[in-house]
Amino acid sequence: MLLINNQEVERLFTMKDCLEALEDAYDDLLIGDAVYRPRLDLWMPCERPDGYWRWGTMEGASRKIGVFAIRMKSDVVYWPKGETEEKYCMQPGTWCGLIMVFSVRNGEPLAIINDGLLQHMRVGGCAGLGAKYLSRADACDVGIFGSGGMARSYLEAFYEVRKLRRVRVYSPTQANREKFAAALDGMADRVNATSADLVAGDATVSLVQFASKAADIEGCTELRLLDSPETVGRFAECLRSVARSYRRGVRPSLTNKIGNDTNYVAAMQQADKHLPDDSVRPAMILFTDGKHDVPGTPVSQVQATRDDRSALSPAPNSPM
Repeated sequence: MLLINNQEVERLFTMKDCLEALEDAYDDLLIGDAVYRPRLDLWMPCERPDGYWRWGTMEGASRKIGVFAIRMKSDVVYWPKGETEEKYCMQPGTWCGLIMVFSVRNGEPLAIINDGLLQHMRVGGCAGLGAKYLSRADACDVGIFGSGGMARSYLEAFYEVRKLRRVRVYSPTQANREKFAAALDGMADRVNATSADLVAGDATVSLVQFASKAADIEGCTELRLLDSPETVGRFAECLRSVARSYRRGVRPSLTNKIGNDTNYVAAMQQADKHLPDDSVRPAMILFTDGKHDVPGTPVSQVQATRDDRSALSPAPNSPM
């Protein structure tokens, strides 16, 4: 049996994959080869006087995919000022959701998966399929009520099925609205600045993480964009992946990999591996970092190995 965490889900599973899996499952449902049970909730009083403990489960199986899955979640739920539903597990800011997967062919237990990303992608993906089959083919404007994690997943799914031009968001929570807008602005500014030339221009893009040490963002280096809309799409997905990482904050797996402080020398050395041997083909290196500056590292050391090659870095702690 596999134990799959949120970071592995993010690395292995895209919104495009999610949409394809959902379509397979709905196709099975249409012909009677899939079954499901809607979510059921069990409620109990908890130690919080203004809330309740809630155990929720939902399940389904698909003959074509060959699996049965049950999602289980444990929440403490409360309603501040009676305006919104808030929930957590153990303490605010942490959650508990698990998916168990079994083979319907021989009953084998296959995996236990953290649902932090999958449950957002599943809900957003269903909305994306709705937009695919119910909206006009030329629809390009999106209006979203609410700006939490689900709103971002909805937008990712809409992006896969329609060419979006404008997004308008309303949220009753100002902090969420500002974070959501900032993330979108940061992505949109950088994509808009290069979108006209991405497919036509002979450019290669790499994304590098760095702090005390540096490492490639897997699957996001040496993306040659010339005449390849698919690679441009991959570039956009890499940016969204980095944005998701920023929303989750610092993780032990990341700090163990690249440390905490910022060492631009290590970043430039890693970037140099992806710069071309000649100056004909341009390369853009996008850095994503943690804390700023390592004491004792002079600015004079922050430079590429060769003068005729360059790398482009955003400001520290920017969404790229």
